[in-house]
Amino acid sequence: MDKTIGFIGGGQMAEAIISGLLKAEIVKPEAVIVSDPAPERRNLLQQKYAVSTYYDNLAVVERAEIIVLAVKPQIISQVLAELSLDFPRDRLLISIAAGVTLRDLEQSLPHGTPIIRAVPNTPCLIGEGITALAVNQAVTPEDLEKAERIFQATGEVLSLPEKLLDAVTAVSGSGPAYVYLFIEALIDGGVKVGLPRELARKLAVRTVLGSAKMVHATGKHPAELKDMVTSPGGTTIAALFALEQGNLRSTVMNAVLEAEKRAKELSHN
Repeated sequence: MDKTIGFIGGGQMAEAIISGLLKAEIVKPEAVIVSDPAPERRNLLQQKYAVSTYYDNLAVVERAEIIVLAVKPQIISQVLAELSLDFPRDRLLISIAAGVTLRDLEQSLPHGTPIIRAVPNTPCLIGEGITALAVNQAVTPEDLEKAERIFQATGEVLSLPEKLLDAVTAVSGSGPAYVYLFIEALIDGGVKVGLPRELARKLAVRTVLGSAKMVHATGKHPAELKDMVTSPGGTTIAALFALEQGNLRSTVMNAVLEAEKRAKELSHN
């Protein structure tokens, strides 16, 4: 890509995208610039990836053709207020700030600015993420293609209507935490029945990883794969019965509903 990409915010997700871009050789280090208020983050990114770093956000806006807004939602209004006066309308803005809508961004930037809202997840840090993109009316097919190339460096990319992004946040954005909690419980269960913790950890992690790959590779419904390991009167059906008694499925579904509800609250705020 023959474009300069600027990151406003140099946190973990920004670093994941930068790392993916450089590993995939989509851009060279000299085509990446980052602003962050923390000197330790600026130094780390500069030393680790040989990218240019600045304290001043406007330095990124002046030098980059694609701007990735990678700041916390709590400070987004402050950052947008700073950018609004000097933001060139020919820049492509990509925001990964959770709950900040396209309309919110449009109201703070010059009319006609192409804006893309992205919902990545933390597996992007190891190139196994999934990112959903939604665009405003000023975005061209070429703009969308640029954004897709950026996030393809961290995993799979989907283009969706913005109305689905709160639900996406509830499933894939927050979803890794649900899986981590399940893995933790599975490890503790192994310890409870006598396994050394490190062995329980290895068994649990590989089991969850392999099971997810089975769903992905076979295309089969999870219920069908579950039935393949559930023998009459066996250990698995006994365990599944206990999970049903604990309302595992309805609890997970309620977690998704609560996460979507909170995402909508953030959008409204």
